Amino acid sequence: MQDSRFRKTPVAMSIALACTLALGACSNDDRNANVPDNQEGNEIWPYIESPVGLNNDIEMRITEIMENMTIEQKIAQMIQPEIRDITVEDMRQYGFGSYLNGGGSFPNNDKYATPQDWIALAEAMYEASIDDSLDGSSIPTMWGTDAVHGHNNVIGATIFPHNIGLGAANNPDLIEQIAAITAREVMVTGIDWVFAPTVAVAKNLRWGRAYESYSENPAIVREYAASIVTGLQGEVGKDFLDDQRVISTVKHFVGDGGTTDGIDQGNTEIDEQTLFDEHAQGYVGGLGAGAQTVMATFNSWNGEKIHGSHYLLTDVLKQKMGFDGFVVGDWNGHGQIPGCTNYDCPQAANAGLDVYMVPTDAWKPLYENLIQQVHDGVIPEARVNDAVRRILRVKMRAGLFDKPSPAERPFAGRTELIGAAEHREVARDAVRQSLVLLKNNNQLLPLDPTQRILVAGTAADHIGQASGGWTISWQGTGNSNADFPGGTSIYQGIANQVQAAGGDIELAEDGQFIEKPDVAIVVFGEQPYAEGNGDIANLDFQRGNAIDLALLNSLREQGIPVVSLFISGRPMWVNPELNASDAFMAIWLPGSEGQGVADVVLRDAEGNVQYDATGRLPFSWPATPNAEETLLQLGMGMSYGDNNLLDDELPEDIGLEAETEALVVFERAVQQPWLLELSSSDERQIVESSVQALGAIQTETFDDQVQEDARRVNFSGEEQAGFSLVTPFPRDLRAYDTDVSALSITLRTEQTVPDSVMLNLYCSENCNVSTNIASELTELPENEWQTLNFNLRCLQDAGFNLAQVGSAFGLSTASSWQVSFNDIRFVPEVAEDTNTICISE
Repeated sequence: MQDSRFRKTPVAMSIALACTLALGACSNDDRNANVPDNQEGNEIWPYIESPVGLNNDIEMRITEIMENMTIEQKIAQMIQPEIRDITVEDMRQYGFGSYLNGGGSFPNNDKYATPQDWIALAEAMYEASIDDSLDGSSIPTMWGTDAVHGHNNVIGATIFPHNIGLGAANNPDLIEQIAAITAREVMVTGIDWVFAPTVAVAKNLRWGRAYESYSENPAIVREYAASIVTGLQGEVGKDFLDDQRVISTVKHFVGDGGTTDGIDQGNTEIDEQTLFDEHAQGYVGGLGAGAQTVMATFNSWNGEKIHGSHYLLTDVLKQKMGFDGFVVGDWNGHGQIPGCTNYDCPQAANAGLDVYMVPTDAWKPLYENLIQQVHDGVIPEARVNDAVRRILRVKMRAGLFDKPSPAERPFAGRTELIGAAEHREVARDAVRQSLVLLKNNNQLLPLDPTQRILVAGTAADHIGQASGGWTISWQGTGNSNADFPGGTSIYQGIANQVQAAGGDIELAEDGQFIEKPDVAIVVFGEQPYAEGNGDIANLDFQRGNAIDLALLNSLREQGIPVVSLFISGRPMWVNPELNASDAFMAIWLPGSEGQGVADVVLRDAEGNVQYDATGRLPFSWPATPNAEETLLQLGMGMSYGDNNLLDDELPEDIGLEAETEALVVFERAVQQPWLLELSSSDERQIVESSVQALGAIQTETFDDQVQEDARRVNFSGEEQAGFSLVTPFPRDLRAYDTDVSALSITLRTEQTVPDSVMLNLYCSENCNVSTNIASELTELPENEWQTLNFNLRCLQDAGFNLAQVGSAFGLSTASSWQVSFNDIRFVPEVAEDTNTICISE
């Protein structure tokens, strides 16, 4: 697999010359750290000829700066904390090389922070970083953000289709255009650096990050990586990292899409040639376009955590492939290396990690430990010098030493660019190109807009569901249409065109129409999720919940033709839904511009096709839930006028044993359809942010085992307050009506338990349970995770109706107290030797 951007016989990098010109200021170790090994016989990993190249003037300038840096200042360049965990004064005192905002993290912990709020924080952090009054350093910091389908953390930004949809479009030029727009909107908020593109090649669709993969075809990923890096950073020799461009990151190096069973952060068990052929092609494309940073991956390769792999990070990436930018870690990924913790991990630096992404308060002990480890010789000073040289090199290439402060840059504060009409038009076009038509009986599509059209389904008028994870919040949950000013839901996009053409349209999510329609469009699919939370056991879309299928069947039984628009982050087993549909289109996660869907599924007022269905499958479509057989191959899809690809009656036997599985309410985050609700006095509020408060109660996410996988709740004691895991529609949980089923809660009491802590469970009228469990909680050891199993048969005897569950779990108190939880689920059976609690009235 040859590519004009690389060759297998490398030339020596010119940093040695730069050191020589700098009057010998580099040590031998500094020079050798950047010179590739003799690569004779390197048949697998090619040397990538970056178009950027080393610049002697920059290298000499770096040498001059580093000559006057202390070990403390150098280690500070390698530390990347998160905005919730540091203050401007911390930046002034320590001079961090960079900082980030994680998904669902905002200036002032405010989901509705304005672009001006983002700029203000960027400006304050920058000014503190160049203030040498406390740390003696004036090196500018830089801000990194996950802008993975537009500037998706900012209210009002253009939200593009997720990568899987863009892969269906198979248009590298479009990708470059999207990346350039994203860079522009990011620059408005004063941010320098984007953690994109994700160049994973998802090999197992059970993986919850499959939608972040452009395709299972490595060649598509390689080409897209080059396009998006060019769009974000600009083209070398023309507009590279100018005032309209940001630093890009190809991630996650390497093999994140190949883990066994699709387990997030799991183990990729393949040989080295396969690792390169299938999972490294995005780096060939991205580095060939001049990507300046690479993010290490959480996963292991054949049992070794890659954050700690010297072979992959140093021997392969930096030496064999010749990468001269820097390697940044993922969210406390260094802490997953055996023998490491979040606050103590010299192994990562020695392996080749240049920047530790260290959110939470672990940044300070990590900083102090790294300094001591350099003094003790555990980490060679040459390794630190190499890391800092790489960091400063990228900053200089990006002009951060010479540009004005964030608030004074040309695009700063130009809020008219956030969600600008011309940006939304590109996103709308991307939606059009991403749609894949899988079934079209009797050429039902595109529809005549002058008909009477019913639009149904829970996702029809829900921009948040259409946008998926990594949208405003990390998991993409807790968002309403009001959180997308300027955006258009799928229903609204259809309604605008139907009404303009003189047709009639009705929205009824449950399909209960007022007047019988000529045709029904049903929009349904997966709820939003991000990494970890999106991992699933099999690809059966229903997984025991056939509400959407029942809606499709109900409409067809009434003689109404049905068009299914399926929202998902991956192909899924939907044979029953395909059978119940006259037309079926995979629309992936289209984002904020729902009118792009209308452009394809509707004709114009004169009956002409507006846009053909041109998208093609970026992944093969499964014929069974376990994906052992393929229904539709990679690259398949229909255009208007084509004959159907599928039989009219597909097999509906899922081939899996029917058994009751655990129903997860909270695992890493609240799981749909459950919502976390706070109450204080007579007020109630759904939690929509990582940090939220109401009256006498406050909650925040924190890291237990992985990123933001637990919640802490603080009761001030000023008045009665509580939290509950609630659902908008009562759930029928009678499958758990056995003697051995339980409500299983893993929590940690962090203060002395008050005399009254009420366990609250709600169902239909007159069937609620509210009982004091302070005695049970008091028996738990303080500050240790413990699992409580509440027997469900006992709860039913106490008045809890499993047929109409409205609240799965809740606690309330009028006292000052703090408690955390990280897992809530209904389990069909607890082990015989497990203690269970029998609540009785």
